[in-house]
Amino acid sequence: MDKISLHHTLPNVFKDRTDIKSDVWQKDIAFEKGKTYLVEAMSGTGKSSLCSYIIGYRNDYSGKIEFDGEDISSFSVNKWTTLRQTSLSHVFQELRLFPELTAYENIQIKNNLTGFKDESQIKEWFERLGIIEKWNSKVGIMSFGQQQRVAMIRALVQPFDFILADEPISHLDDSNSNIMCDIMLEEAKRQGAGVIITSIGKHVEINYDHVLHL
Repeated sequence: MDKISLHHTLPNVFKDRTDIKSDVWQKDIAFEKGKTYLVEAMSGTGKSSLCSYIIGYRNDYSGKIEFDGEDISSFSVNKWTTLRQTSLSHVFQELRLFPELTAYENIQIKNNLTGFKDESQIKEWFERLGIIEKWNSKVGIMSFGQQQRVAMIRALVQPFDFILADEPISHLDDSNSNIMCDIMLEEAKRQGAGVIITSIGKHVEINYDHVLHL
C-alpha cells in the first residue's frame, strides 16, 4: 500500500459541531508511504479515533477513507486481518499488552505470526531501550514507560507499509524517547514505510515531512 487518503472524514460524534478547525477532519488529505507525519491534537479532538479508523477497528465516521483509492468500508474481515499482518502496524495509546505474559512472550505472540524478526534482533532492541533485564518479567509488574517500550518492539516485529504510533512516548524520559524514535525510524526506513505519530504535546523532535493539527 502506498497511500492512505481521507476525504471529508469526520467522527460522527462531531457531526453537530460548526467550529471544527482541523488540517485533517473534513479535508482531503493523504498519508504517503516513506513520509513521516506528526498529528498534533488537543485532548478530545479525535486523535485515537483517527488511528482506529485507519486500522479498521471503528467506522463511526462520515466521509471516506481509502487505501490506494480503495474504500476501506468495503473491506472484509479477512482483508483487514491480512492488512494488519502485512501493511499496517499500530502502537496503541493504551498499549494492549497481555499483563500475565512476560515482555518477550508479548513480542513472541506477534512475531510467531510471520516469523519476521529473529531473537537476536529483538534482544538488541531490548538492550538499546534499557529493558533487557525485563525480558522474562511479566508485563503486569512493569512500569508504564517500560511497557511502552515493549509495545513499540511488538509493533516492529511485522512487515508494514505504515506504522501508527498513538502518543508513543507519553511516559518516557527524553533519552529513551529518542532511542525509541530512532529504532522506529530505522525500521520504517528499512521497510520504506510511512510513519504517523500522534501527540497531545510531548513528541520527539525529528524532521517530520508534514505536521498536521487535528
